[in-house]
Amino acid sequence: MFARTALQLALWLQVALEQSLPRKGLQPFIPDSEGDLLFLLDSSGSVSFYEFSRVKEFIRGLLRPFTFGPSDVQTSIIHISTVPTIEFPFDRYLSSGAVQQAIRDMQQLMGDTNTGKALSFAKEKFFTDEAGARVEVPKVLVWVTDGFSTDDISQPMQLLKDMGVTVFIISTGRGNYLELSAAASQPPEKHLYFVDVDDLPIITKELRDAIIDVIRAKRLRAVEITSSSFRLTWPRLLSSDTGYYVLEYAPADNPRRKLVKQVSGDHSGLFLSDLLPDTTYEVVLIPESNEHYIPPQTTRVTTLAEEISPTRVLISESKPHSFRVSWAPTPDSVRSYQVLYGPLPGNSAKLLEVDGAHNSTVVENLAPNTTYLVTVAAIYKSGKEKALSAKACTQEESSKVRHLRFEDMGPNTLKASWDSADGPVLGYRVRCRRQTGPSSLLSVSPQIHSVLLMDLASGTANKVCVKPMYRNQLGKGLCRMVHMQHVTAAQGYKHRRSA
Repeated sequence: MFARTALQLALWLQVALEQSLPRKGLQPFIPDSEGDLLFLLDSSGSVSFYEFSRVKEFIRGLLRPFTFGPSDVQTSIIHISTVPTIEFPFDRYLSSGAVQQAIRDMQQLMGDTNTGKALSFAKEKFFTDEAGARVEVPKVLVWVTDGFSTDDISQPMQLLKDMGVTVFIISTGRGNYLELSAAASQPPEKHLYFVDVDDLPIITKELRDAIIDVIRAKRLRAVEITSSSFRLTWPRLLSSDTGYYVLEYAPADNPRRKLVKQVSGDHSGLFLSDLLPDTTYEVVLIPESNEHYIPPQTTRVTTLAEEISPTRVLISESKPHSFRVSWAPTPDSVRSYQVLYGPLPGNSAKLLEVDGAHNSTVVENLAPNTTYLVTVAAIYKSGKEKALSAKACTQEESSKVRHLRFEDMGPNTLKASWDSADGPVLGYRVRCRRQTGPSSLLSVSPQIHSVLLMDLASGTANKVCVKPMYRNQLGKGLCRMVHMQHVTAAQGYKHRRSA
């Protein structure tokens, strides 16, 4: 009987040691986790020395695979006692070995179990430079308790959670389930553990994985998602000297279509194209390291539904011999666009080919004052086509008036004349802005190229402008300043100077 009991005890010790001690060979290695991890440890007299030592070993095992530093994980410990006490600030120990030794040397304080005070103290230390806390990194609180507290915990715990702290609770006693489940982050089944102090190693991996889900600042994820592509990014887990990555991806509903790509260890992203629209892909990134075991990372990515292009065709920058055609959207699944245009009415048409990445083009060498039918067709990589049409009108030809000149026709009177403008002119508009007196505006037929300007006061400067008129617009005008000389009865009048 004694021999059998001794054998059972030896087997139990062996299992316990295997759970709490590091295994030989490649150990789990967790890079690119970034967060402030605070342990709230019951150090009061309600916890025995043996229980306190077992909790210390549990925390050491939980932290063993992490990388510590200002850009990685930082950890701190606060004792629950009569007065809360910080064991060490977040930024004191920047290596795994230093953290392990500090926890090994930690001593129990005894005293009362004032958990509420410790939680309020923890809230202050989580967000201060004095305690080595960092801005904009995930915050995690792990509270290890025997389930007993002499003061209220609900309000200070809620304040912590309201500030973005993720709370995990490990109860090594019976505790009050309703109270502890309300205190832990939600859902409680992922953040609350009830376990005997001797069985703590059983939950080590599950709790560590849950913490990693919170503090892994850079994980495998997809960005720039379209209907046919997305870009994968991941943390820098390897280098070209320490290994390579294997990337596997396949539609979730058809794993047989799995594709595999291999990239060197200095990569931190990969662009995947030629994907199916509106499809969920299972993606696995496998770091093949020759130094550490690094767990694979997985993600699910759903491509967008295929966009139909074009849904809008716009005409702009219309001129006598050209206009711009624009369209939207421009999905990646379109290989090219074909712009077909021709005058209305008519049977002739011309074709422009535009790269699928562009969303506009200028159509040139057109006839003025003409209506065109423009059709934009999207040619998809799959071979599908989608077309949309719009009407466009070129502007009328317009020309600038040339050679505006003036002739003295008597006191206070000038004759303004000009050469005809090009194109189908419907008439001319002559405006005279007098320095003194009202301005005048005259319109004449296209055959008339001169007008008389009267009542121009002597010694004044007057601005005369002539513009051609077309069916839908005014052409470019020509303006000149005319200076009228002073005239007296004795002097008579002389030829007026124009400039």
